[in-house]
Amino acid sequence: MERNIMNRRTVLKGSAATVGLLGSGASASMVAGVEQASADTPPSSLPDQIEAAFQRFREAIPANFDHEYVEKAVKPFFLTSFYEGERPMLPMIDVTFSKQNALPYDLWGLITRDWRPTPEDGVTVFLEGLEKRGPNNLRKRIYFAGVTPDLYKPAYSAKVVAFFDKLMDQKFANKPFMRHYLDYYFDLYWDLHLGVAPEAIPFEVRQIGEAFNTVLAYRNPLLPITYDNYMIVRERLDFLKSWIDDRLVDIESGKTKNPEKTIAWYWLKNAGDGRYFAKKDVVFECFHNFVALSQWGNSIFGIMSRLSEDGGDQAVRASFQKTMSGNFDNASGAPFSPLELFVMELFRVISPNGGSISAIQDARTSAYGASPQRKFGFPMERHSYISTPHTSTSLDPVHWKDPNAFDPSRYLGVPTSAQITEDKCQQIGLARCPFEITNFEVKDGRKANITNSGFGTVFGVVDGKSLPVCDYAGFAPFGFGYRRCPGEQLTIQVFEDFLRKVWRDKIVFRKLDLANAGQVPIGPTAVIEDDLGFTRSA
Repeated sequence: MERNIMNRRTVLKGSAATVGLLGSGASASMVAGVEQASADTPPSSLPDQIEAAFQRFREAIPANFDHEYVEKAVKPFFLTSFYEGERPMLPMIDVTFSKQNALPYDLWGLITRDWRPTPEDGVTVFLEGLEKRGPNNLRKRIYFAGVTPDLYKPAYSAKVVAFFDKLMDQKFANKPFMRHYLDYYFDLYWDLHLGVAPEAIPFEVRQIGEAFNTVLAYRNPLLPITYDNYMIVRERLDFLKSWIDDRLVDIESGKTKNPEKTIAWYWLKNAGDGRYFAKKDVVFECFHNFVALSQWGNSIFGIMSRLSEDGGDQAVRASFQKTMSGNFDNASGAPFSPLELFVMELFRVISPNGGSISAIQDARTSAYGASPQRKFGFPMERHSYISTPHTSTSLDPVHWKDPNAFDPSRYLGVPTSAQITEDKCQQIGLARCPFEITNFEVKDGRKANITNSGFGTVFGVVDGKSLPVCDYAGFAPFGFGYRRCPGEQLTIQVFEDFLRKVWRDKIVFRKLDLANAGQVPIGPTAVIEDDLGFTRSA
């Protein structure tokens, strides 16, 4: 059945309008039926004809698929359109491109029981429009308070270092790397978020995490592996939320050891009255981060591939040798240390997240008249999204003279978020800052505030010292402006520790001679052959 579906896709031609309406996975008979309905059928009976075409499509779906899954995941998948947006000239996304419910509709069943947005049960800032985040992007600032770079060494680094020590223990040498990375990944994930030891993580929690990531990796809802894992997530969703909620109680009561070394502790401390970051939202963030942190696997594999002794990237390997042979942690007055610059350049070229998804409105609902759904009573709801590209923007020759060269020093000549002030915006040619520069004082005992650049990019100021990011459109892997990923600096610091481990222990990556390498889902839309391993050089 799976092969038949794939073959059917390859022969679809039809009219562009029909394919755009129904999605590239529609059957040939379905397309023909809709074309005939469009040509010969009065508008009043068109929905019935389209519904009949969908019925023929349903018959091609494996019979064991749950009916609700077909209606709420499979159909929306084929009625969803994605569009590639323009490459930004400035590191901003206009507020008309909204994050409100900006999740492909077929994936809502992974995070809500009702297969649709249910903000009354909790919401994540990553799916919340600016207008609903509180004044001056408050919700984003509260989230960011838990991952500012000053927290990394005292709160998180020891956990990360222990994770990499375990991951690259000698007993795993010359074995497929990514499979056991996934085996240990949730040890680190739940320790960072909730301070839970590996032996205290229930089987159900581990299972839902891996199932969630498997769905994102394979993505096609017609594949049995996607269906099976999607349904596992739904079966375990209530258990997971309840377990997280109980662990938050442990953090608040002091039952959790060293609660100040968990991300959730900072979210709870800085949430204020909870209007814009309620406890149910903390629960939601703890498991929605499956999406954000799942990109770490893709990043590790990308770094290993480039540093590999056979088939790697010579320029990257030479740059790593040069960086680590010097005083790699000393910034010498610059905004970023040599090691941080190297990791930033790795992320620019690897770009584990290809773009920032926004929800968009059909213009026909406003300036161009009623939409077909409204005009004809079309029974199938369509959803459209636009992706502001990360990868192509990072490689745009408008931003870099040599975009394809691997050059960590390139960021020393472009502005940081601390430098994008009102004066800088006017110098660029803007009448004023697109986003007002304001401060949020943290409430967790630190002398710190969360501020923003004129482009809306959030960053920290701790003990009077700015901890900025590179606020330039040519460095795009973590997004743009007020939409920039708040976990950027935490992620960079994690991979600095990864590379310190590689250098200190003389880790060498190389391709393994395997007859049949396993298929491993390592990140969103990323299933790889697990054929890379490590050893230690003499």
